[in-house]
Amino acid sequence: MRGADAIVKALEKEGVKHIFGIPGGAIIEVYDALFDSGIRHILTRHEQAAVHAADGYARATGKVGVAFATSGPGATNTVTGIATAYMDSSPVVVLTGQVPTSLVGNDAFQEADISGITMPITKHNYLVTDPKDLLRTIKEAFQIAPSGRPGPVLIDLPKDVTIADVEFNYPEKVELPGYKPKYHGHPRQIKRAGEMIMKAERPVILAGGGVVISNASQELTKLAETIPAYVITSLMGKGAIPETHPLSLGFAGMHGAKYANYALQESDLIIAVGIRFSDRTTGRVSDFAPDAKIIHIDIDPAEIGKNVNVDLPIVGDAKLVLKELIKHIKYRKRKEWEEKIEKWRKMYPLKYRKDGGLKPQYIIEKIWELFPDAIITTEVGQNQMWAAQYFKVRRPRQFITSGGLGTMGFGFPASVGIKTAFPDKVVIDIAGDGSFLMNIQELATCVDFGVDVKVFVLNNMFLGMVRQWQELFYDERYSATCLKCKDMSFEKIAEGFGAVGMTVEKPSEVEDALKEAIEIDAPVVIDFRVERLENVYPMVPAGGALHEMIDKEV
Repeated sequence: MRGADAIVKALEKEGVKHIFGIPGGAIIEVYDALFDSGIRHILTRHEQAAVHAADGYARATGKVGVAFATSGPGATNTVTGIATAYMDSSPVVVLTGQVPTSLVGNDAFQEADISGITMPITKHNYLVTDPKDLLRTIKEAFQIAPSGRPGPVLIDLPKDVTIADVEFNYPEKVELPGYKPKYHGHPRQIKRAGEMIMKAERPVILAGGGVVISNASQELTKLAETIPAYVITSLMGKGAIPETHPLSLGFAGMHGAKYANYALQESDLIIAVGIRFSDRTTGRVSDFAPDAKIIHIDIDPAEIGKNVNVDLPIVGDAKLVLKELIKHIKYRKRKEWEEKIEKWRKMYPLKYRKDGGLKPQYIIEKIWELFPDAIITTEVGQNQMWAAQYFKVRRPRQFITSGGLGTMGFGFPASVGIKTAFPDKVVIDIAGDGSFLMNIQELATCVDFGVDVKVFVLNNMFLGMVRQWQELFYDERYSATCLKCKDMSFEKIAEGFGAVGMTVEKPSEVEDALKEAIEIDAPVVIDFRVERLENVYPMVPAGGALHEMIDKEV
């Protein structure tokens, strides 16, 4: 069969049900083969959005997300999406068209060295130059992307490879010399971790995205209840424990709650699970948790000791390691530490002033109150931080956001991928006006394919987070952050694409608008005209330590 037919048949063998992408000349043979396939293709309006959609699909399902793009500009448009998936360890396979092998390196029409360009931001990538390598390459990609620490894999497909005759003999499994992820933690290290936990007086658990990825939420919650220890998460770790659980302190870091940051800073033992200690979580590293010993459990040995020094490393899968660690723990109440944290919780709750105009925090609270089981995506900026603070996530894979790369424009196309995977679930993108504009063209995708996501835009007519920094640290010199366009209306833009648009300006209108939007069987955009100069608090200034928070009642 043609290489193109073999590619599609291989994807079917891998259980692929949905692909997101845009066709072009270099990948047209594969699209021709796709025409007769049972795989559903979602035609996005930009290749970056295609990868974000595949990424959202992967994060919500735990399965590999797949995206297609053509050569040259089609391939280079995927770069931001690939980097986003790479930074957040999301299993995505991207297949790009390429000019024929005879033209590679000749600056042919729509040629770009996408395998070279993406080398630093993929877990692995391939340029297939021999049709005989095609099927093995696809199998390897689907083996590499979700295993160990997941990540994106790119396969670049020259047009002559997709046209060539291929004998379809798809391997069940492939051996990858040198790639042997370590899943089981060392028993002696796990036993030592148990001993350290039993001796600790002020232990806390710091959970990252690795807990969600490894489906270790139940084990983490059981460990927390057995010690007992309060659980703090990174932004990517939201959902690792239900945030309604009495031991949950929410997320820590630059915009984490004061009590979460204080608990980290004054702990004597941090049990870090599936986390990379990013600067947004630790603050100034030299002053991070100065009295704490650190146990670090992670499947990627490269992360251990990279950002902070650790006292006890355990390389392995979070779920498997935690299962074993629990066996070494006995319940021991630490009354003084518990009382201290509960006092902080009462003294420093997340708060905002209820008077004045339409508050973004109030909108998020209402979304959580009305739709606590919705799958939430966010854009990046103030909207993201308000959503993280005020939407109490109850399960893993419920809160999906761009953490490592901080990609504006991620949330909306990610929600398209999630809704495609779960058509019967409520999927909401909490957006900022700046971020939403970056991939707003995907409204056409939603309308064409009946993907009825709900986009709630916290519209302050600013690039809000940059404006907040300009207010606090640059003497209110608002350079290039004002987005106030004369007569621009997200309601009208949505209607222009064939979606449903609404505008809300008063707090009294919020609840009815949210209920109406969810009941409508169509994509909906609500333009919430929030107070323009609202800030996200608390806030750790850049370069500050976690206990050096700015906090105001806004």
